[in-house]
Amino acid sequence: MGLTRKQLTILFLCLCFTVFLQLTSVSSSTSPQGQKETASSSFEHEKEVHCSRERSRAAWKIIDEYLMPFVEKERYKISSRCRLHPENDLYRDQEQHKMHVDINEWRCGYCKKTFYEEKYLDKHFDNRHYDLLNVSHSKCLADVCGVLHCDLVLDSAPHKTKCNPAATGRNKHLCESLADSCFPVNEGTSALRLNEFFLRQFCDAHTCSGGRKPFSKGGKKETSTLYVIISVLVLMLLALFYIFMYLYLRGIKRGSQGLKHISKSGQKKRS
Repeated sequence: MGLTRKQLTILFLCLCFTVFLQLTSVSSSTSPQGQKETASSSFEHEKEVHCSRERSRAAWKIIDEYLMPFVEKERYKISSRCRLHPENDLYRDQEQHKMHVDINEWRCGYCKKTFYEEKYLDKHFDNRHYDLLNVSHSKCLADVCGVLHCDLVLDSAPHKTKCNPAATGRNKHLCESLADSCFPVNEGTSALRLNEFFLRQFCDAHTCSGGRKPFSKGGKKETSTLYVIISVLVLMLLALFYIFMYLYLRGIKRGSQGLKHISKSGQKKRS
């Protein structure tokens, strides 16, 4: 049975529409816009930094609290060759441009934008200020997190895990290498003391025998907020006490002078 002219026309239009869709899909895949999107996705892939910001932050916190006070006490200048030097922290400049204005307000030091939480500011740095990161050299401070016992800082309630002798041995070896590269014993007495200190503070704890604990030499003494508040209250109470005593004694003195004046006037009247 032959097709009518109307059916042939509809069939022809359907075939034309199918060919048009195929041509459109091919042209879009090779269009400048498609190339731009591909380049953009490629750029995003290149922007990936295989360095944990959170662990790098934890590592620097440990360095700042448990190492630098003793380095400053010795007046020792750490070489930039040392992996613990601030210049070898990929995120150091960005971290220094964080402004914690209030409990729920973090501000970007570059463009002054504000965020509710620190994690959103971190994402802002990754998206808007990636160009400020020097990714040409390997400067990931998170790589030495195992040596510095970062898990103690990252975990508020650390869970006990079975000690891995191989991993512990690697961390201890790297720890001793850091001590020698950052504080060469042939550079004087200060370097020698800091080398010994680093071994006791960090390296001795890398053992499965349960010996020394990390940071056994202590760290930076920070004045607690509660202590400051109590001190201010005590000073205010002392000031109020002295003011009260001053006014009280002044009132007694005036009262005694008034009594003397009354007694003298009474004696004059009698005479």
